[in-house]
Amino acid sequence: MDHPLFADDMKLTPYWWDEAPRPEIANSPLPDTVDVAIIGAGYTGLTAAINLARAGRSVVVLDAEDAGWGCSARNGGQIGSGVKPDVDDLERKYGREAGHAVVHEGFNSLEHTIDFIKAEGIDCDLRQNGRFIGAHRESKYDTMAENFEALNKVRPFDWHMIPHSETKTELGTEAYFGGAVLPHHAALQPAKYVNGLVERALKAGATIETHTPVLGLDAKDGGSTVVTTRGKITARDVIVATNGYTQRLTPGLRRRVIPIGSYMIATDPIDPEIMQRIMPQQRALSDTRKVVYYYRSSPDHTRVVFGGRVALQETDPKISGPRLHDIMSGLFPELKETKISHSWMGFVAYTFDHLPHLGQRDGVWFSMGYCGSGVAWATYLGHKLAHKVLGNDEGKTAFDDMSFPTRPLYTGDPWFLGAAVAYYQAMDKWGR
Repeated sequence: MDHPLFADDMKLTPYWWDEAPRPEIANSPLPDTVDVAIIGAGYTGLTAAINLARAGRSVVVLDAEDAGWGCSARNGGQIGSGVKPDVDDLERKYGREAGHAVVHEGFNSLEHTIDFIKAEGIDCDLRQNGRFIGAHRESKYDTMAENFEALNKVRPFDWHMIPHSETKTELGTEAYFGGAVLPHHAALQPAKYVNGLVERALKAGATIETHTPVLGLDAKDGGSTVVTTRGKITARDVIVATNGYTQRLTPGLRRRVIPIGSYMIATDPIDPEIMQRIMPQQRALSDTRKVVYYYRSSPDHTRVVFGGRVALQETDPKISGPRLHDIMSGLFPELKETKISHSWMGFVAYTFDHLPHLGQRDGVWFSMGYCGSGVAWATYLGHKLAHKVLGNDEGKTAFDDMSFPTRPLYTGDPWFLGAAVAYYQAMDKWGR
């Protein structure tokens, strides 16, 4: 790589993959029939597979790439309880009872994910060190406090505000006007988590077939045909778990999610004294921007892993890397000369109502649209979706009676993304 900020051995693959490469899974002959065929071997598909296989169902998980090749092993590894709309917006749109039920689901997703990882004994560097959210403008400090007060009335939780004068106890930068601490939030090593899910899915009896793209899907009640590059499978139920990688195979779902590239870098190892000064609490970190920056220290507290959106349209990680570095060194001038060891990207899926959705559409089951909070939502809703397929009450959620909206003329190609990002960047700079 020829950019002066790139280390000599800089990689365009996720930092997480160095310690936890994509698992090598030997393909076996495809089964002719299964109870459940799952398309997508990320958090959602693997969690659903674990639950279904343990319930005695025959399950095959299909992926066009390696297991966890998508954003499940490319994300920042932050685990939160957040629902994007605030309490007032939820009450206004869905009513008090239904809106509050959505808030509870957000907290449930975090608690379920942490409990699941601990119960399964998955070695994924899980740390419940909390999150600090920086107020990037002075007015955002009060707005954030008001939102958390409203949230606390619906679902009491531990939180507190940090004034500007005390920010350095949380984060070694002058860039924020204080912020909020959410001690119950957590972080993990996302690629290790995927690999742990793969191990448990296989142990439960599920079959995982990688490098097996699905070319066609004929979904019918009582038996669907899944056409792959390696043959056909008849399945009683089909789950689509593709989130930000949803393609034309399921056009009705594709036009309901907005794939958005999220870009990340990892730095070379940093002097321990500097790491302790800039990230003393080792929390998950983000801010109040609409076009949010999210970052953290590596699990061993030797590097900074920094992510965000740095272009109006999708771009090359070789281009996004230096831009992210500029933003990072604006927060932490000490890192201005620190080299980039890894630069990569992955696609998350947003929705038009900023909420995740799951259920059944066009003859298939689905769960997707995690709006950048996929570690918790995918784990939790993958579990819920499995129980829906099984017909258990455990599968009920606050999203069951909600419509999954789209927009006229939208078919899955977000032609409007550049304008939307530009608008939100302007709001971040000048808006209320």
